[in-house]
Amino acid sequence: MYVKMTNQKKVLYIDMDGVLVNFQTGIDKLTEEERVEYKDQEKNVPHIFSKMEPMEGAIEAYRILAEKFDTYILSTAPWNNETALGDKFIWAKKYLGDSIYKRLILSHNKHLNEGAYLIDDRPHKNGAGDFKGELIHFGSKQFPNWETVLLYLLPKA
Repeated sequence: MYVKMTNQKKVLYIDMDGVLVNFQTGIDKLTEEERVEYKDQEKNVPHIFSKMEPMEGAIEAYRILAEKFDTYILSTAPWNNETALGDKFIWAKKYLGDSIYKRLILSHNKHLNEGAYLIDDRPHKNGAGDFKGELIHFGSKQFPNWETVLLYLLPKA
């Protein structure tokens, strides 16, 4: 008789830009020519995502949560930036190492993923607002930083 073993951990998705990744750090590294050419469309600068640094406390928080939850990155890559997909993959490997192995999902339809929690800074974009689990609005008054997210989520693990 075959008995299927299931992972009892709750599924947690974490967005990249504005949650794990400090988008502004990439903008700060653009050349003057890139700033002019891509004014108000910085997300489309080739390789901008490879220039970004982690949000304060994000890497440690990710590691703590990954021990307690079945954790995935769920992010969106700008459609008009052909390097974004690869750059996000490289960023995840650089900062999260093997812990992210086969745990990076890039989608414009976050609501199609099933899970208990989604940590996202933009609840009205890319289906985050229609996510069927609990949406944790990172950067909001309730969850302004990683410390508040950890205090809320860890007891729920």
